[in-house]
Amino acid sequence: QVQMVESGGGLVHAGDSLKLSCLSSGRTFSRSAMGWFRQTPGKDREFVGCIDWSGNHGFYADSVKGRFTISRDNAKNTVYLQMNSLKDEDTGIYYCAAFEGWGTSRKAEDYDYWGQGAQVTVSS
Repeated sequence: QVQMVESGGGLVHAGDSLKLSCLSSGRTFSRSAMGWFRQTPGKDREFVGCIDWSGNHGFYADSVKGRFTISRDNAKNTVYLQMNSLKDEDTGIYYCAAFEGWGTSRKAEDYDYWGQGAQVTVSS
């Protein structure tokens, strides 16, 4: 059974940093791109960023570029989302996901496996 579990969410103040982790089990994603998405009530799931299988190439939404960084440790089956200079609008449930297609993708519908989500709340 494939499981992807996010951790590290919480309540922080604007300007603070937070690091999310996503641990996978039941399947190896060392050859899969990994993505982070977020969702707020009443809105579609929004692309935050993704990283290729090697960890050498990251791609980010304009809204988080320069503030968020994705990394991965394939030996630990873990992908990370480092979030700096957090803003109110970064509030949401953050999901990690695995994409088993070719390359990377910014589309949620392309991803094959999903975590259950971690709440991030940024207060001003």
